[in-house]
Amino acid sequence: MLSHLDAKGRLTMVGVGDKEITRRFARACAVVVMPAALAGQLKDGDIQSRKGPIFQAAVLAGIMGAKRTSDLIPLCHPLPLDDCKVVIECSPAFPDGSVEAQIECRVETHGRTGVEMEALTGATIAALTLYDMGKAATHGIVIKEVRLLEKTGGKSDYIAK
Repeated sequence: MLSHLDAKGRLTMVGVGDKEITRRFARACAVVVMPAALAGQLKDGDIQSRKGPIFQAAVLAGIMGAKRTSDLIPLCHPLPLDDCKVVIECSPAFPDGSVEAQIECRVETHGRTGVEMEALTGATIAALTLYDMGKAATHGIVIKEVRLLEKTGGKSDYIAK
C-alpha cells in the first residue's frame, strides 16, 4: 500500500505527529546536457547571459525551489530547512563540444519527515533554470536525469548504487 492512500484508496496526507524528531538529510542530483552552442560560452565556471550568470541563477532557484516544495507537490509537509546547498559542476567537453552539468542539491532539517522531495525539487528547479536561461543559445539542452542519491534519518536510510 502506498503511504498517501487510505484504506479505501483515497488520497490522504501522511500523519507524522507521532514520529520522533530526528536529523533528516537528503541529496539528489540532476544531469543537464548542454550542447556546444551553449557549452562553448562556459568561462570561469559560469555562462554569462543577458539575464545574468546562469549557474548562479540556477543555484539560487534550486534553493528557492527546495524551500517551496510543499507549495508544488500535493500532500508534502511544509518543512523548515536547516540547510540547503546546490552545487553545479561541469564535465570536460565531449568530442562534439557538449558538456554535462551535474547539479547536486543537499538538504537538511530536524523534523518528523524526510527531505527527499525537497532535494529532488531543488535539483529539478536548478536544471529547469539552466534550460530557461540557456534556451536563447539552443533549445537542444537535455535534462537527462533526476534522482535521489542519499537519504538519512527516520525509519530507513538509502544510498544509491
